Amino acid sequence: MTKTVTDLPKLALDWYRAGRGVVMATVVQTWGSAPRPVGSQLVIDADGAMEGSVSGGCVEGAVITEALEAFEDGKPRLLEYGVSDDEAFAVGLACGGHIKVLVEPVGQALPVDVLERLVDARDQSEPVAYVTDLEKGGPRLSGPSSFADRFRMDQSGVEDDGRTFVAIHNPPLRMVIVGAVHIAQALVPMARACGYDPVLIDPRGAFGSAERFPGERIMDDWPDEALRALKLDARTAIVTLTHDPKLDDPAIVTALESDVFYLGCLGSKRTHAKRVARLQEVGFTDAELARIHAPIGLDIGGRQPAEIAVSIMAEVTQALRKAP
Repeated sequence: MTKTVTDLPKLALDWYRAGRGVVMATVVQTWGSAPRPVGSQLVIDADGAMEGSVSGGCVEGAVITEALEAFEDGKPRLLEYGVSDDEAFAVGLACGGHIKVLVEPVGQALPVDVLERLVDARDQSEPVAYVTDLEKGGPRLSGPSSFADRFRMDQSGVEDDGRTFVAIHNPPLRMVIVGAVHIAQALVPMARACGYDPVLIDPRGAFGSAERFPGERIMDDWPDEALRALKLDARTAIVTLTHDPKLDDPAIVTALESDVFYLGCLGSKRTHAKRVARLQEVGFTDAELARIHAPIGLDIGGRQPAEIAVSIMAEVTQALRKAP
């Protein structure tokens, strides 16, 4: 089976360094049911080889033709295509739409040093925005402070001025689950389906076993040690499920000392009140403890493990996407 290439900026840089002429094509705007979202990319070399997609196959041929011409003059191109209903149906959509695609030859319209810094930031899991003027060109990189809402929403797009395109490159989302219990067995695949890289922490071998979680990453260190090793960041959600203060409390303390965007803890209101009292004793303030979502999950009346997992996943999504 052919492996899908996901790090297209790195591939473009590798191709360029190998002496292959390279063009980056990026979806910058969409209308209607466009086959691929804003930010989707296609890498093309001078021989017409390609990786990625800007339309699911509808207009790739036309983009490649424009890319081959861009090799000759080194200038960027802003292309607009309509995707018919028939073409959209062929790639699994109910109706068509329109897309704008920016074509940038690497080493010319797209300076190599900008691409190198973008690749390095992605390698270091640093959030970075690729910003360019669709009329004049001149790409640059910017940090989260300039486009806070776009980073929070993972939303690339054109600014209100109609010409500044911002491509958001966020580190991967992670969900760290403390307690390899039955709820975790339902939550892990849900998290992955929602774009998270799940990690399980449980020093109890009977719980955190490969038989119960085949193919998953399981850490058997004490929770606080494991969390510190994972280098928590603002793209990380922490879920504690053990019901055991000896395991949950060290994880909660470590999470509260970090900038994780979500911390949810299993347990009743009474259990959480006792938890809050213990954490107050070690010096946490009411404002810090208010970061904890407990009882965990949105109140949808769930009782079964899978239903509880659904409520957790919904609350994590809400925390990620809502305005601060």
